[in-house]
Amino acid sequence: MPEGPEIRRVADRLDKVLADRPLESVWCAFESIQKRAAHLQAHRILRVESRGKALLTHFDEGSVIYSHNQLYGVWRVVSHGSELAGKRSPRLLLSTQRHDAWLLSASDIELLDERELSQHRFIAALGPDPLAADTDTEQLLAHITQPRFASRQLGPLLLEQRFVAGIGNYLRSEILFFAGLLPDHRIKALSPYQQRYLADTILTICRRAYHHAGVTNAQAWRAPMIAAGQPRRRWRHAVFNRAGEPCHACGTLIQRCNIATRRLYYCPSCQA
Repeated sequence: MPEGPEIRRVADRLDKVLADRPLESVWCAFESIQKRAAHLQAHRILRVESRGKALLTHFDEGSVIYSHNQLYGVWRVVSHGSELAGKRSPRLLLSTQRHDAWLLSASDIELLDERELSQHRFIAALGPDPLAADTDTEQLLAHITQPRFASRQLGPLLLEQRFVAGIGNYLRSEILFFAGLLPDHRIKALSPYQQRYLADTILTICRRAYHHAGVTNAQAWRAPMIAAGQPRRRWRHAVFNRAGEPCHACGTLIQRCNIATRRLYYCPSCQA
């Protein structure tokens, strides 16, 4: 499943090709939305944004298309009228004179009124989005140190969207590594410095992944590997997918475990 940084990059791409441009067509495989397609086609898209792993397409008459890729959904932007390659099932089409934006294989698509967003079952439950311009360390720290999270282990907690929006499996491992914390650490057991450092690390790693297309490894560690011609999968992350390889910081072999039924990678020395 794509994580927050990937969805934000998709939102940026869609906003660039769709926002404030006359729509040629709006089509949806779901009948409840298709009934209003002609109405939407007469209006313009104001903006496309992400909230965590969800994507919101805002129309100028107050409607919003909510979509969530889940495991299999993917957006494709092609020249207007171009045929789509592959066997994925089309779910949603937003077209301008120049581009067709297709959402394929997704099952979670809804047409909402702007006023309904704050009460939406998924949006209303989201924690702070580390990619939002108004999310800073102080706001994030105040949220993650709430009593309801205090006794929870970080391993499972980091995957909960009500804790922090947009974090998935690779971000979880990378955040814990750079924060120097193990998955069984609990918020209440951390010192005030560690709590603040965790909040700051969440912002840093999520924004690094956004700006560098999913890369979370430190520049000082990845640069020599890139210069040596190593493939992206080797230098993209600091610990994720690197079980049995030496830690960039201390040389200890990276370990893998399963937390909340999903794989997690860590350095037993740096995160002791």
